[in-house]
Amino acid sequence: MKILFWSVGGKHDSNMAKAIEDFTQRVSHYYPCEWKLVAPPKNAASMSIADQKDAESDLLLRSLDPVDYVVLLDERGKMLSSPELAAIIEQRAINGAKKIHFVIGGAFGVNDAVRKRADLVWQLSRLVFPHQLVRLILAEQVYRACSIIRGEKYHHV
Repeated sequence: MKILFWSVGGKHDSNMAKAIEDFTQRVSHYYPCEWKLVAPPKNAASMSIADQKDAESDLLLRSLDPVDYVVLLDERGKMLSSPELAAIIEQRAINGAKKIHFVIGGAFGVNDAVRKRADLVWQLSRLVFPHQLVRLILAEQVYRACSIIRGEKYHHV
């Protein structure tokens, strides 16, 4: 199984890049893992919020295969504990999923088509975080989930 982290936006912030890469490499010890950064439309500044969300969402949807398992990070999603996230990842691996996509939308989120396509909509917190910090939290939490699956001591109950 392969884990893919997708985020609409530019490259990782230089202050966060090292930490994001560190946790991504840690995840790679369990599953092949990579980031895909989806550039927002070039004319995004002149678009309405709805049009920008639609354009970004179309880019995401065109890149997904129908059999891919998609986890959308969204403030209206379900909150999960780290062990619950681990159980979801483990179940996908047991069921033979080829890919899990963790998707972070753009600054204004995604449209309803992406939300409907998602197999799980996950809310990290009731707090709002900067986009770059969400990338780091996502990579760390997936690493934590992998260590839980393997019964390693990174996660303490």
